[in-house]
Amino acid sequence: MDTHSRRGQTTNHTDIPAKVSSAYRQKQCRVVFIVPRPYWWIFALAVWYAVVLFVLSLTNFHLSQLNASTHGRLRAEKSNVTLLIWWRPFGNRDPLPDCAVHYGIQDCTLTTNRSAYTLADVVIIHHRELMRKWSLPSVPRPPRQKWIWMNFESPSHSGSLIGLDGVFNLTMSYRRGSDVFLPYGYLQPRRGDRETPRVSARHRRGIVAWIVSNWNEQHERVRFYRNLRRYIHVDVFGRGARDLISDSVVRTVSRYKFYLAFENSLHTDYITEKLWRNALLSGAVPVVLGPPRENYELFLPADAFIHVKDFSGPRALAAYLKHLDRNHSLYQRYLNWKRHYSVHVTSFWAEHYCMACRAVQVSRHQYKSVSDIALWFES
Repeated sequence: MDTHSRRGQTTNHTDIPAKVSSAYRQKQCRVVFIVPRPYWWIFALAVWYAVVLFVLSLTNFHLSQLNASTHGRLRAEKSNVTLLIWWRPFGNRDPLPDCAVHYGIQDCTLTTNRSAYTLADVVIIHHRELMRKWSLPSVPRPPRQKWIWMNFESPSHSGSLIGLDGVFNLTMSYRRGSDVFLPYGYLQPRRGDRETPRVSARHRRGIVAWIVSNWNEQHERVRFYRNLRRYIHVDVFGRGARDLISDSVVRTVSRYKFYLAFENSLHTDYITEKLWRNALLSGAVPVVLGPPRENYELFLPADAFIHVKDFSGPRALAAYLKHLDRNHSLYQRYLNWKRHYSVHVTSFWAEHYCMACRAVQVSRHQYKSVSDIALWFES
């Protein structure tokens, strides 16, 4: 008969030691089993965490390598610039240049094919053709495509500037402050490995030369010349005058000590090939009529030219030129700059296209619109 029940069970005292011993053993086991449990859990968690970090480190390494590779490819791809020439300036048909070969500018694709419009990164538009009311692109402009306003004429010969607000993203001209600044020429320091040229003018037999193709009695330069020739002889070449020697400006002017680098209009920074090629490259001392002397001195040394405004008038200028002609050492001072600099004459229009391409590469992630071309350019 079972003497145990769920309520008021009887106890056999002979079983007490066994039960106590059993309970004790169970209690002992329970203590041994339960107490270390949190430490094993922490250890397991730490191992799991270390494994996860190791896996992630491997994954991140491969992702970083992939991202670096992808970023490099994207950067290389984005350095490529396609430049569309919307109009050939003045109908010029010279072959388009290889910018890498001629100017060391990589990743430039130049085209005049308007079917490439939607793919072009930049469209360059020459102002003279815009003045003639030739049409701009009629289809919507692709996102982030830039339009460059290019003009190398003076404000006196640049009409139709009104109404261009917000049309263009970059300006390109001879003006300082242009987004793409490219003067007609500039002096560059001579490298040490280049031979310093002989600076002498003893072979120059003529005194003053002037080459003019656009003769206009209303131009200040023509009026000044008519007064100047009363006091000193000037050999005039060009349309309606003498022919150039071997049809070469440089060969012609190189026979003279002075050259009249007279601009057809007087505006800030408008210093053209009349100074850079006709005079300096030919080795003659330029007698300049253009912007103020201070403006010229931003481009070349003060003793590399003679400014007509330094004198009270044509008579005083003529007397000074004759004095320099008779005094060789004084004349030589105007040529000393050659020991330190050489002349770079900008190449139209090849250099312009390549410089525009480079400017777009540099400013690819910048986007703006030009608010008032007329106010800036005519100032």
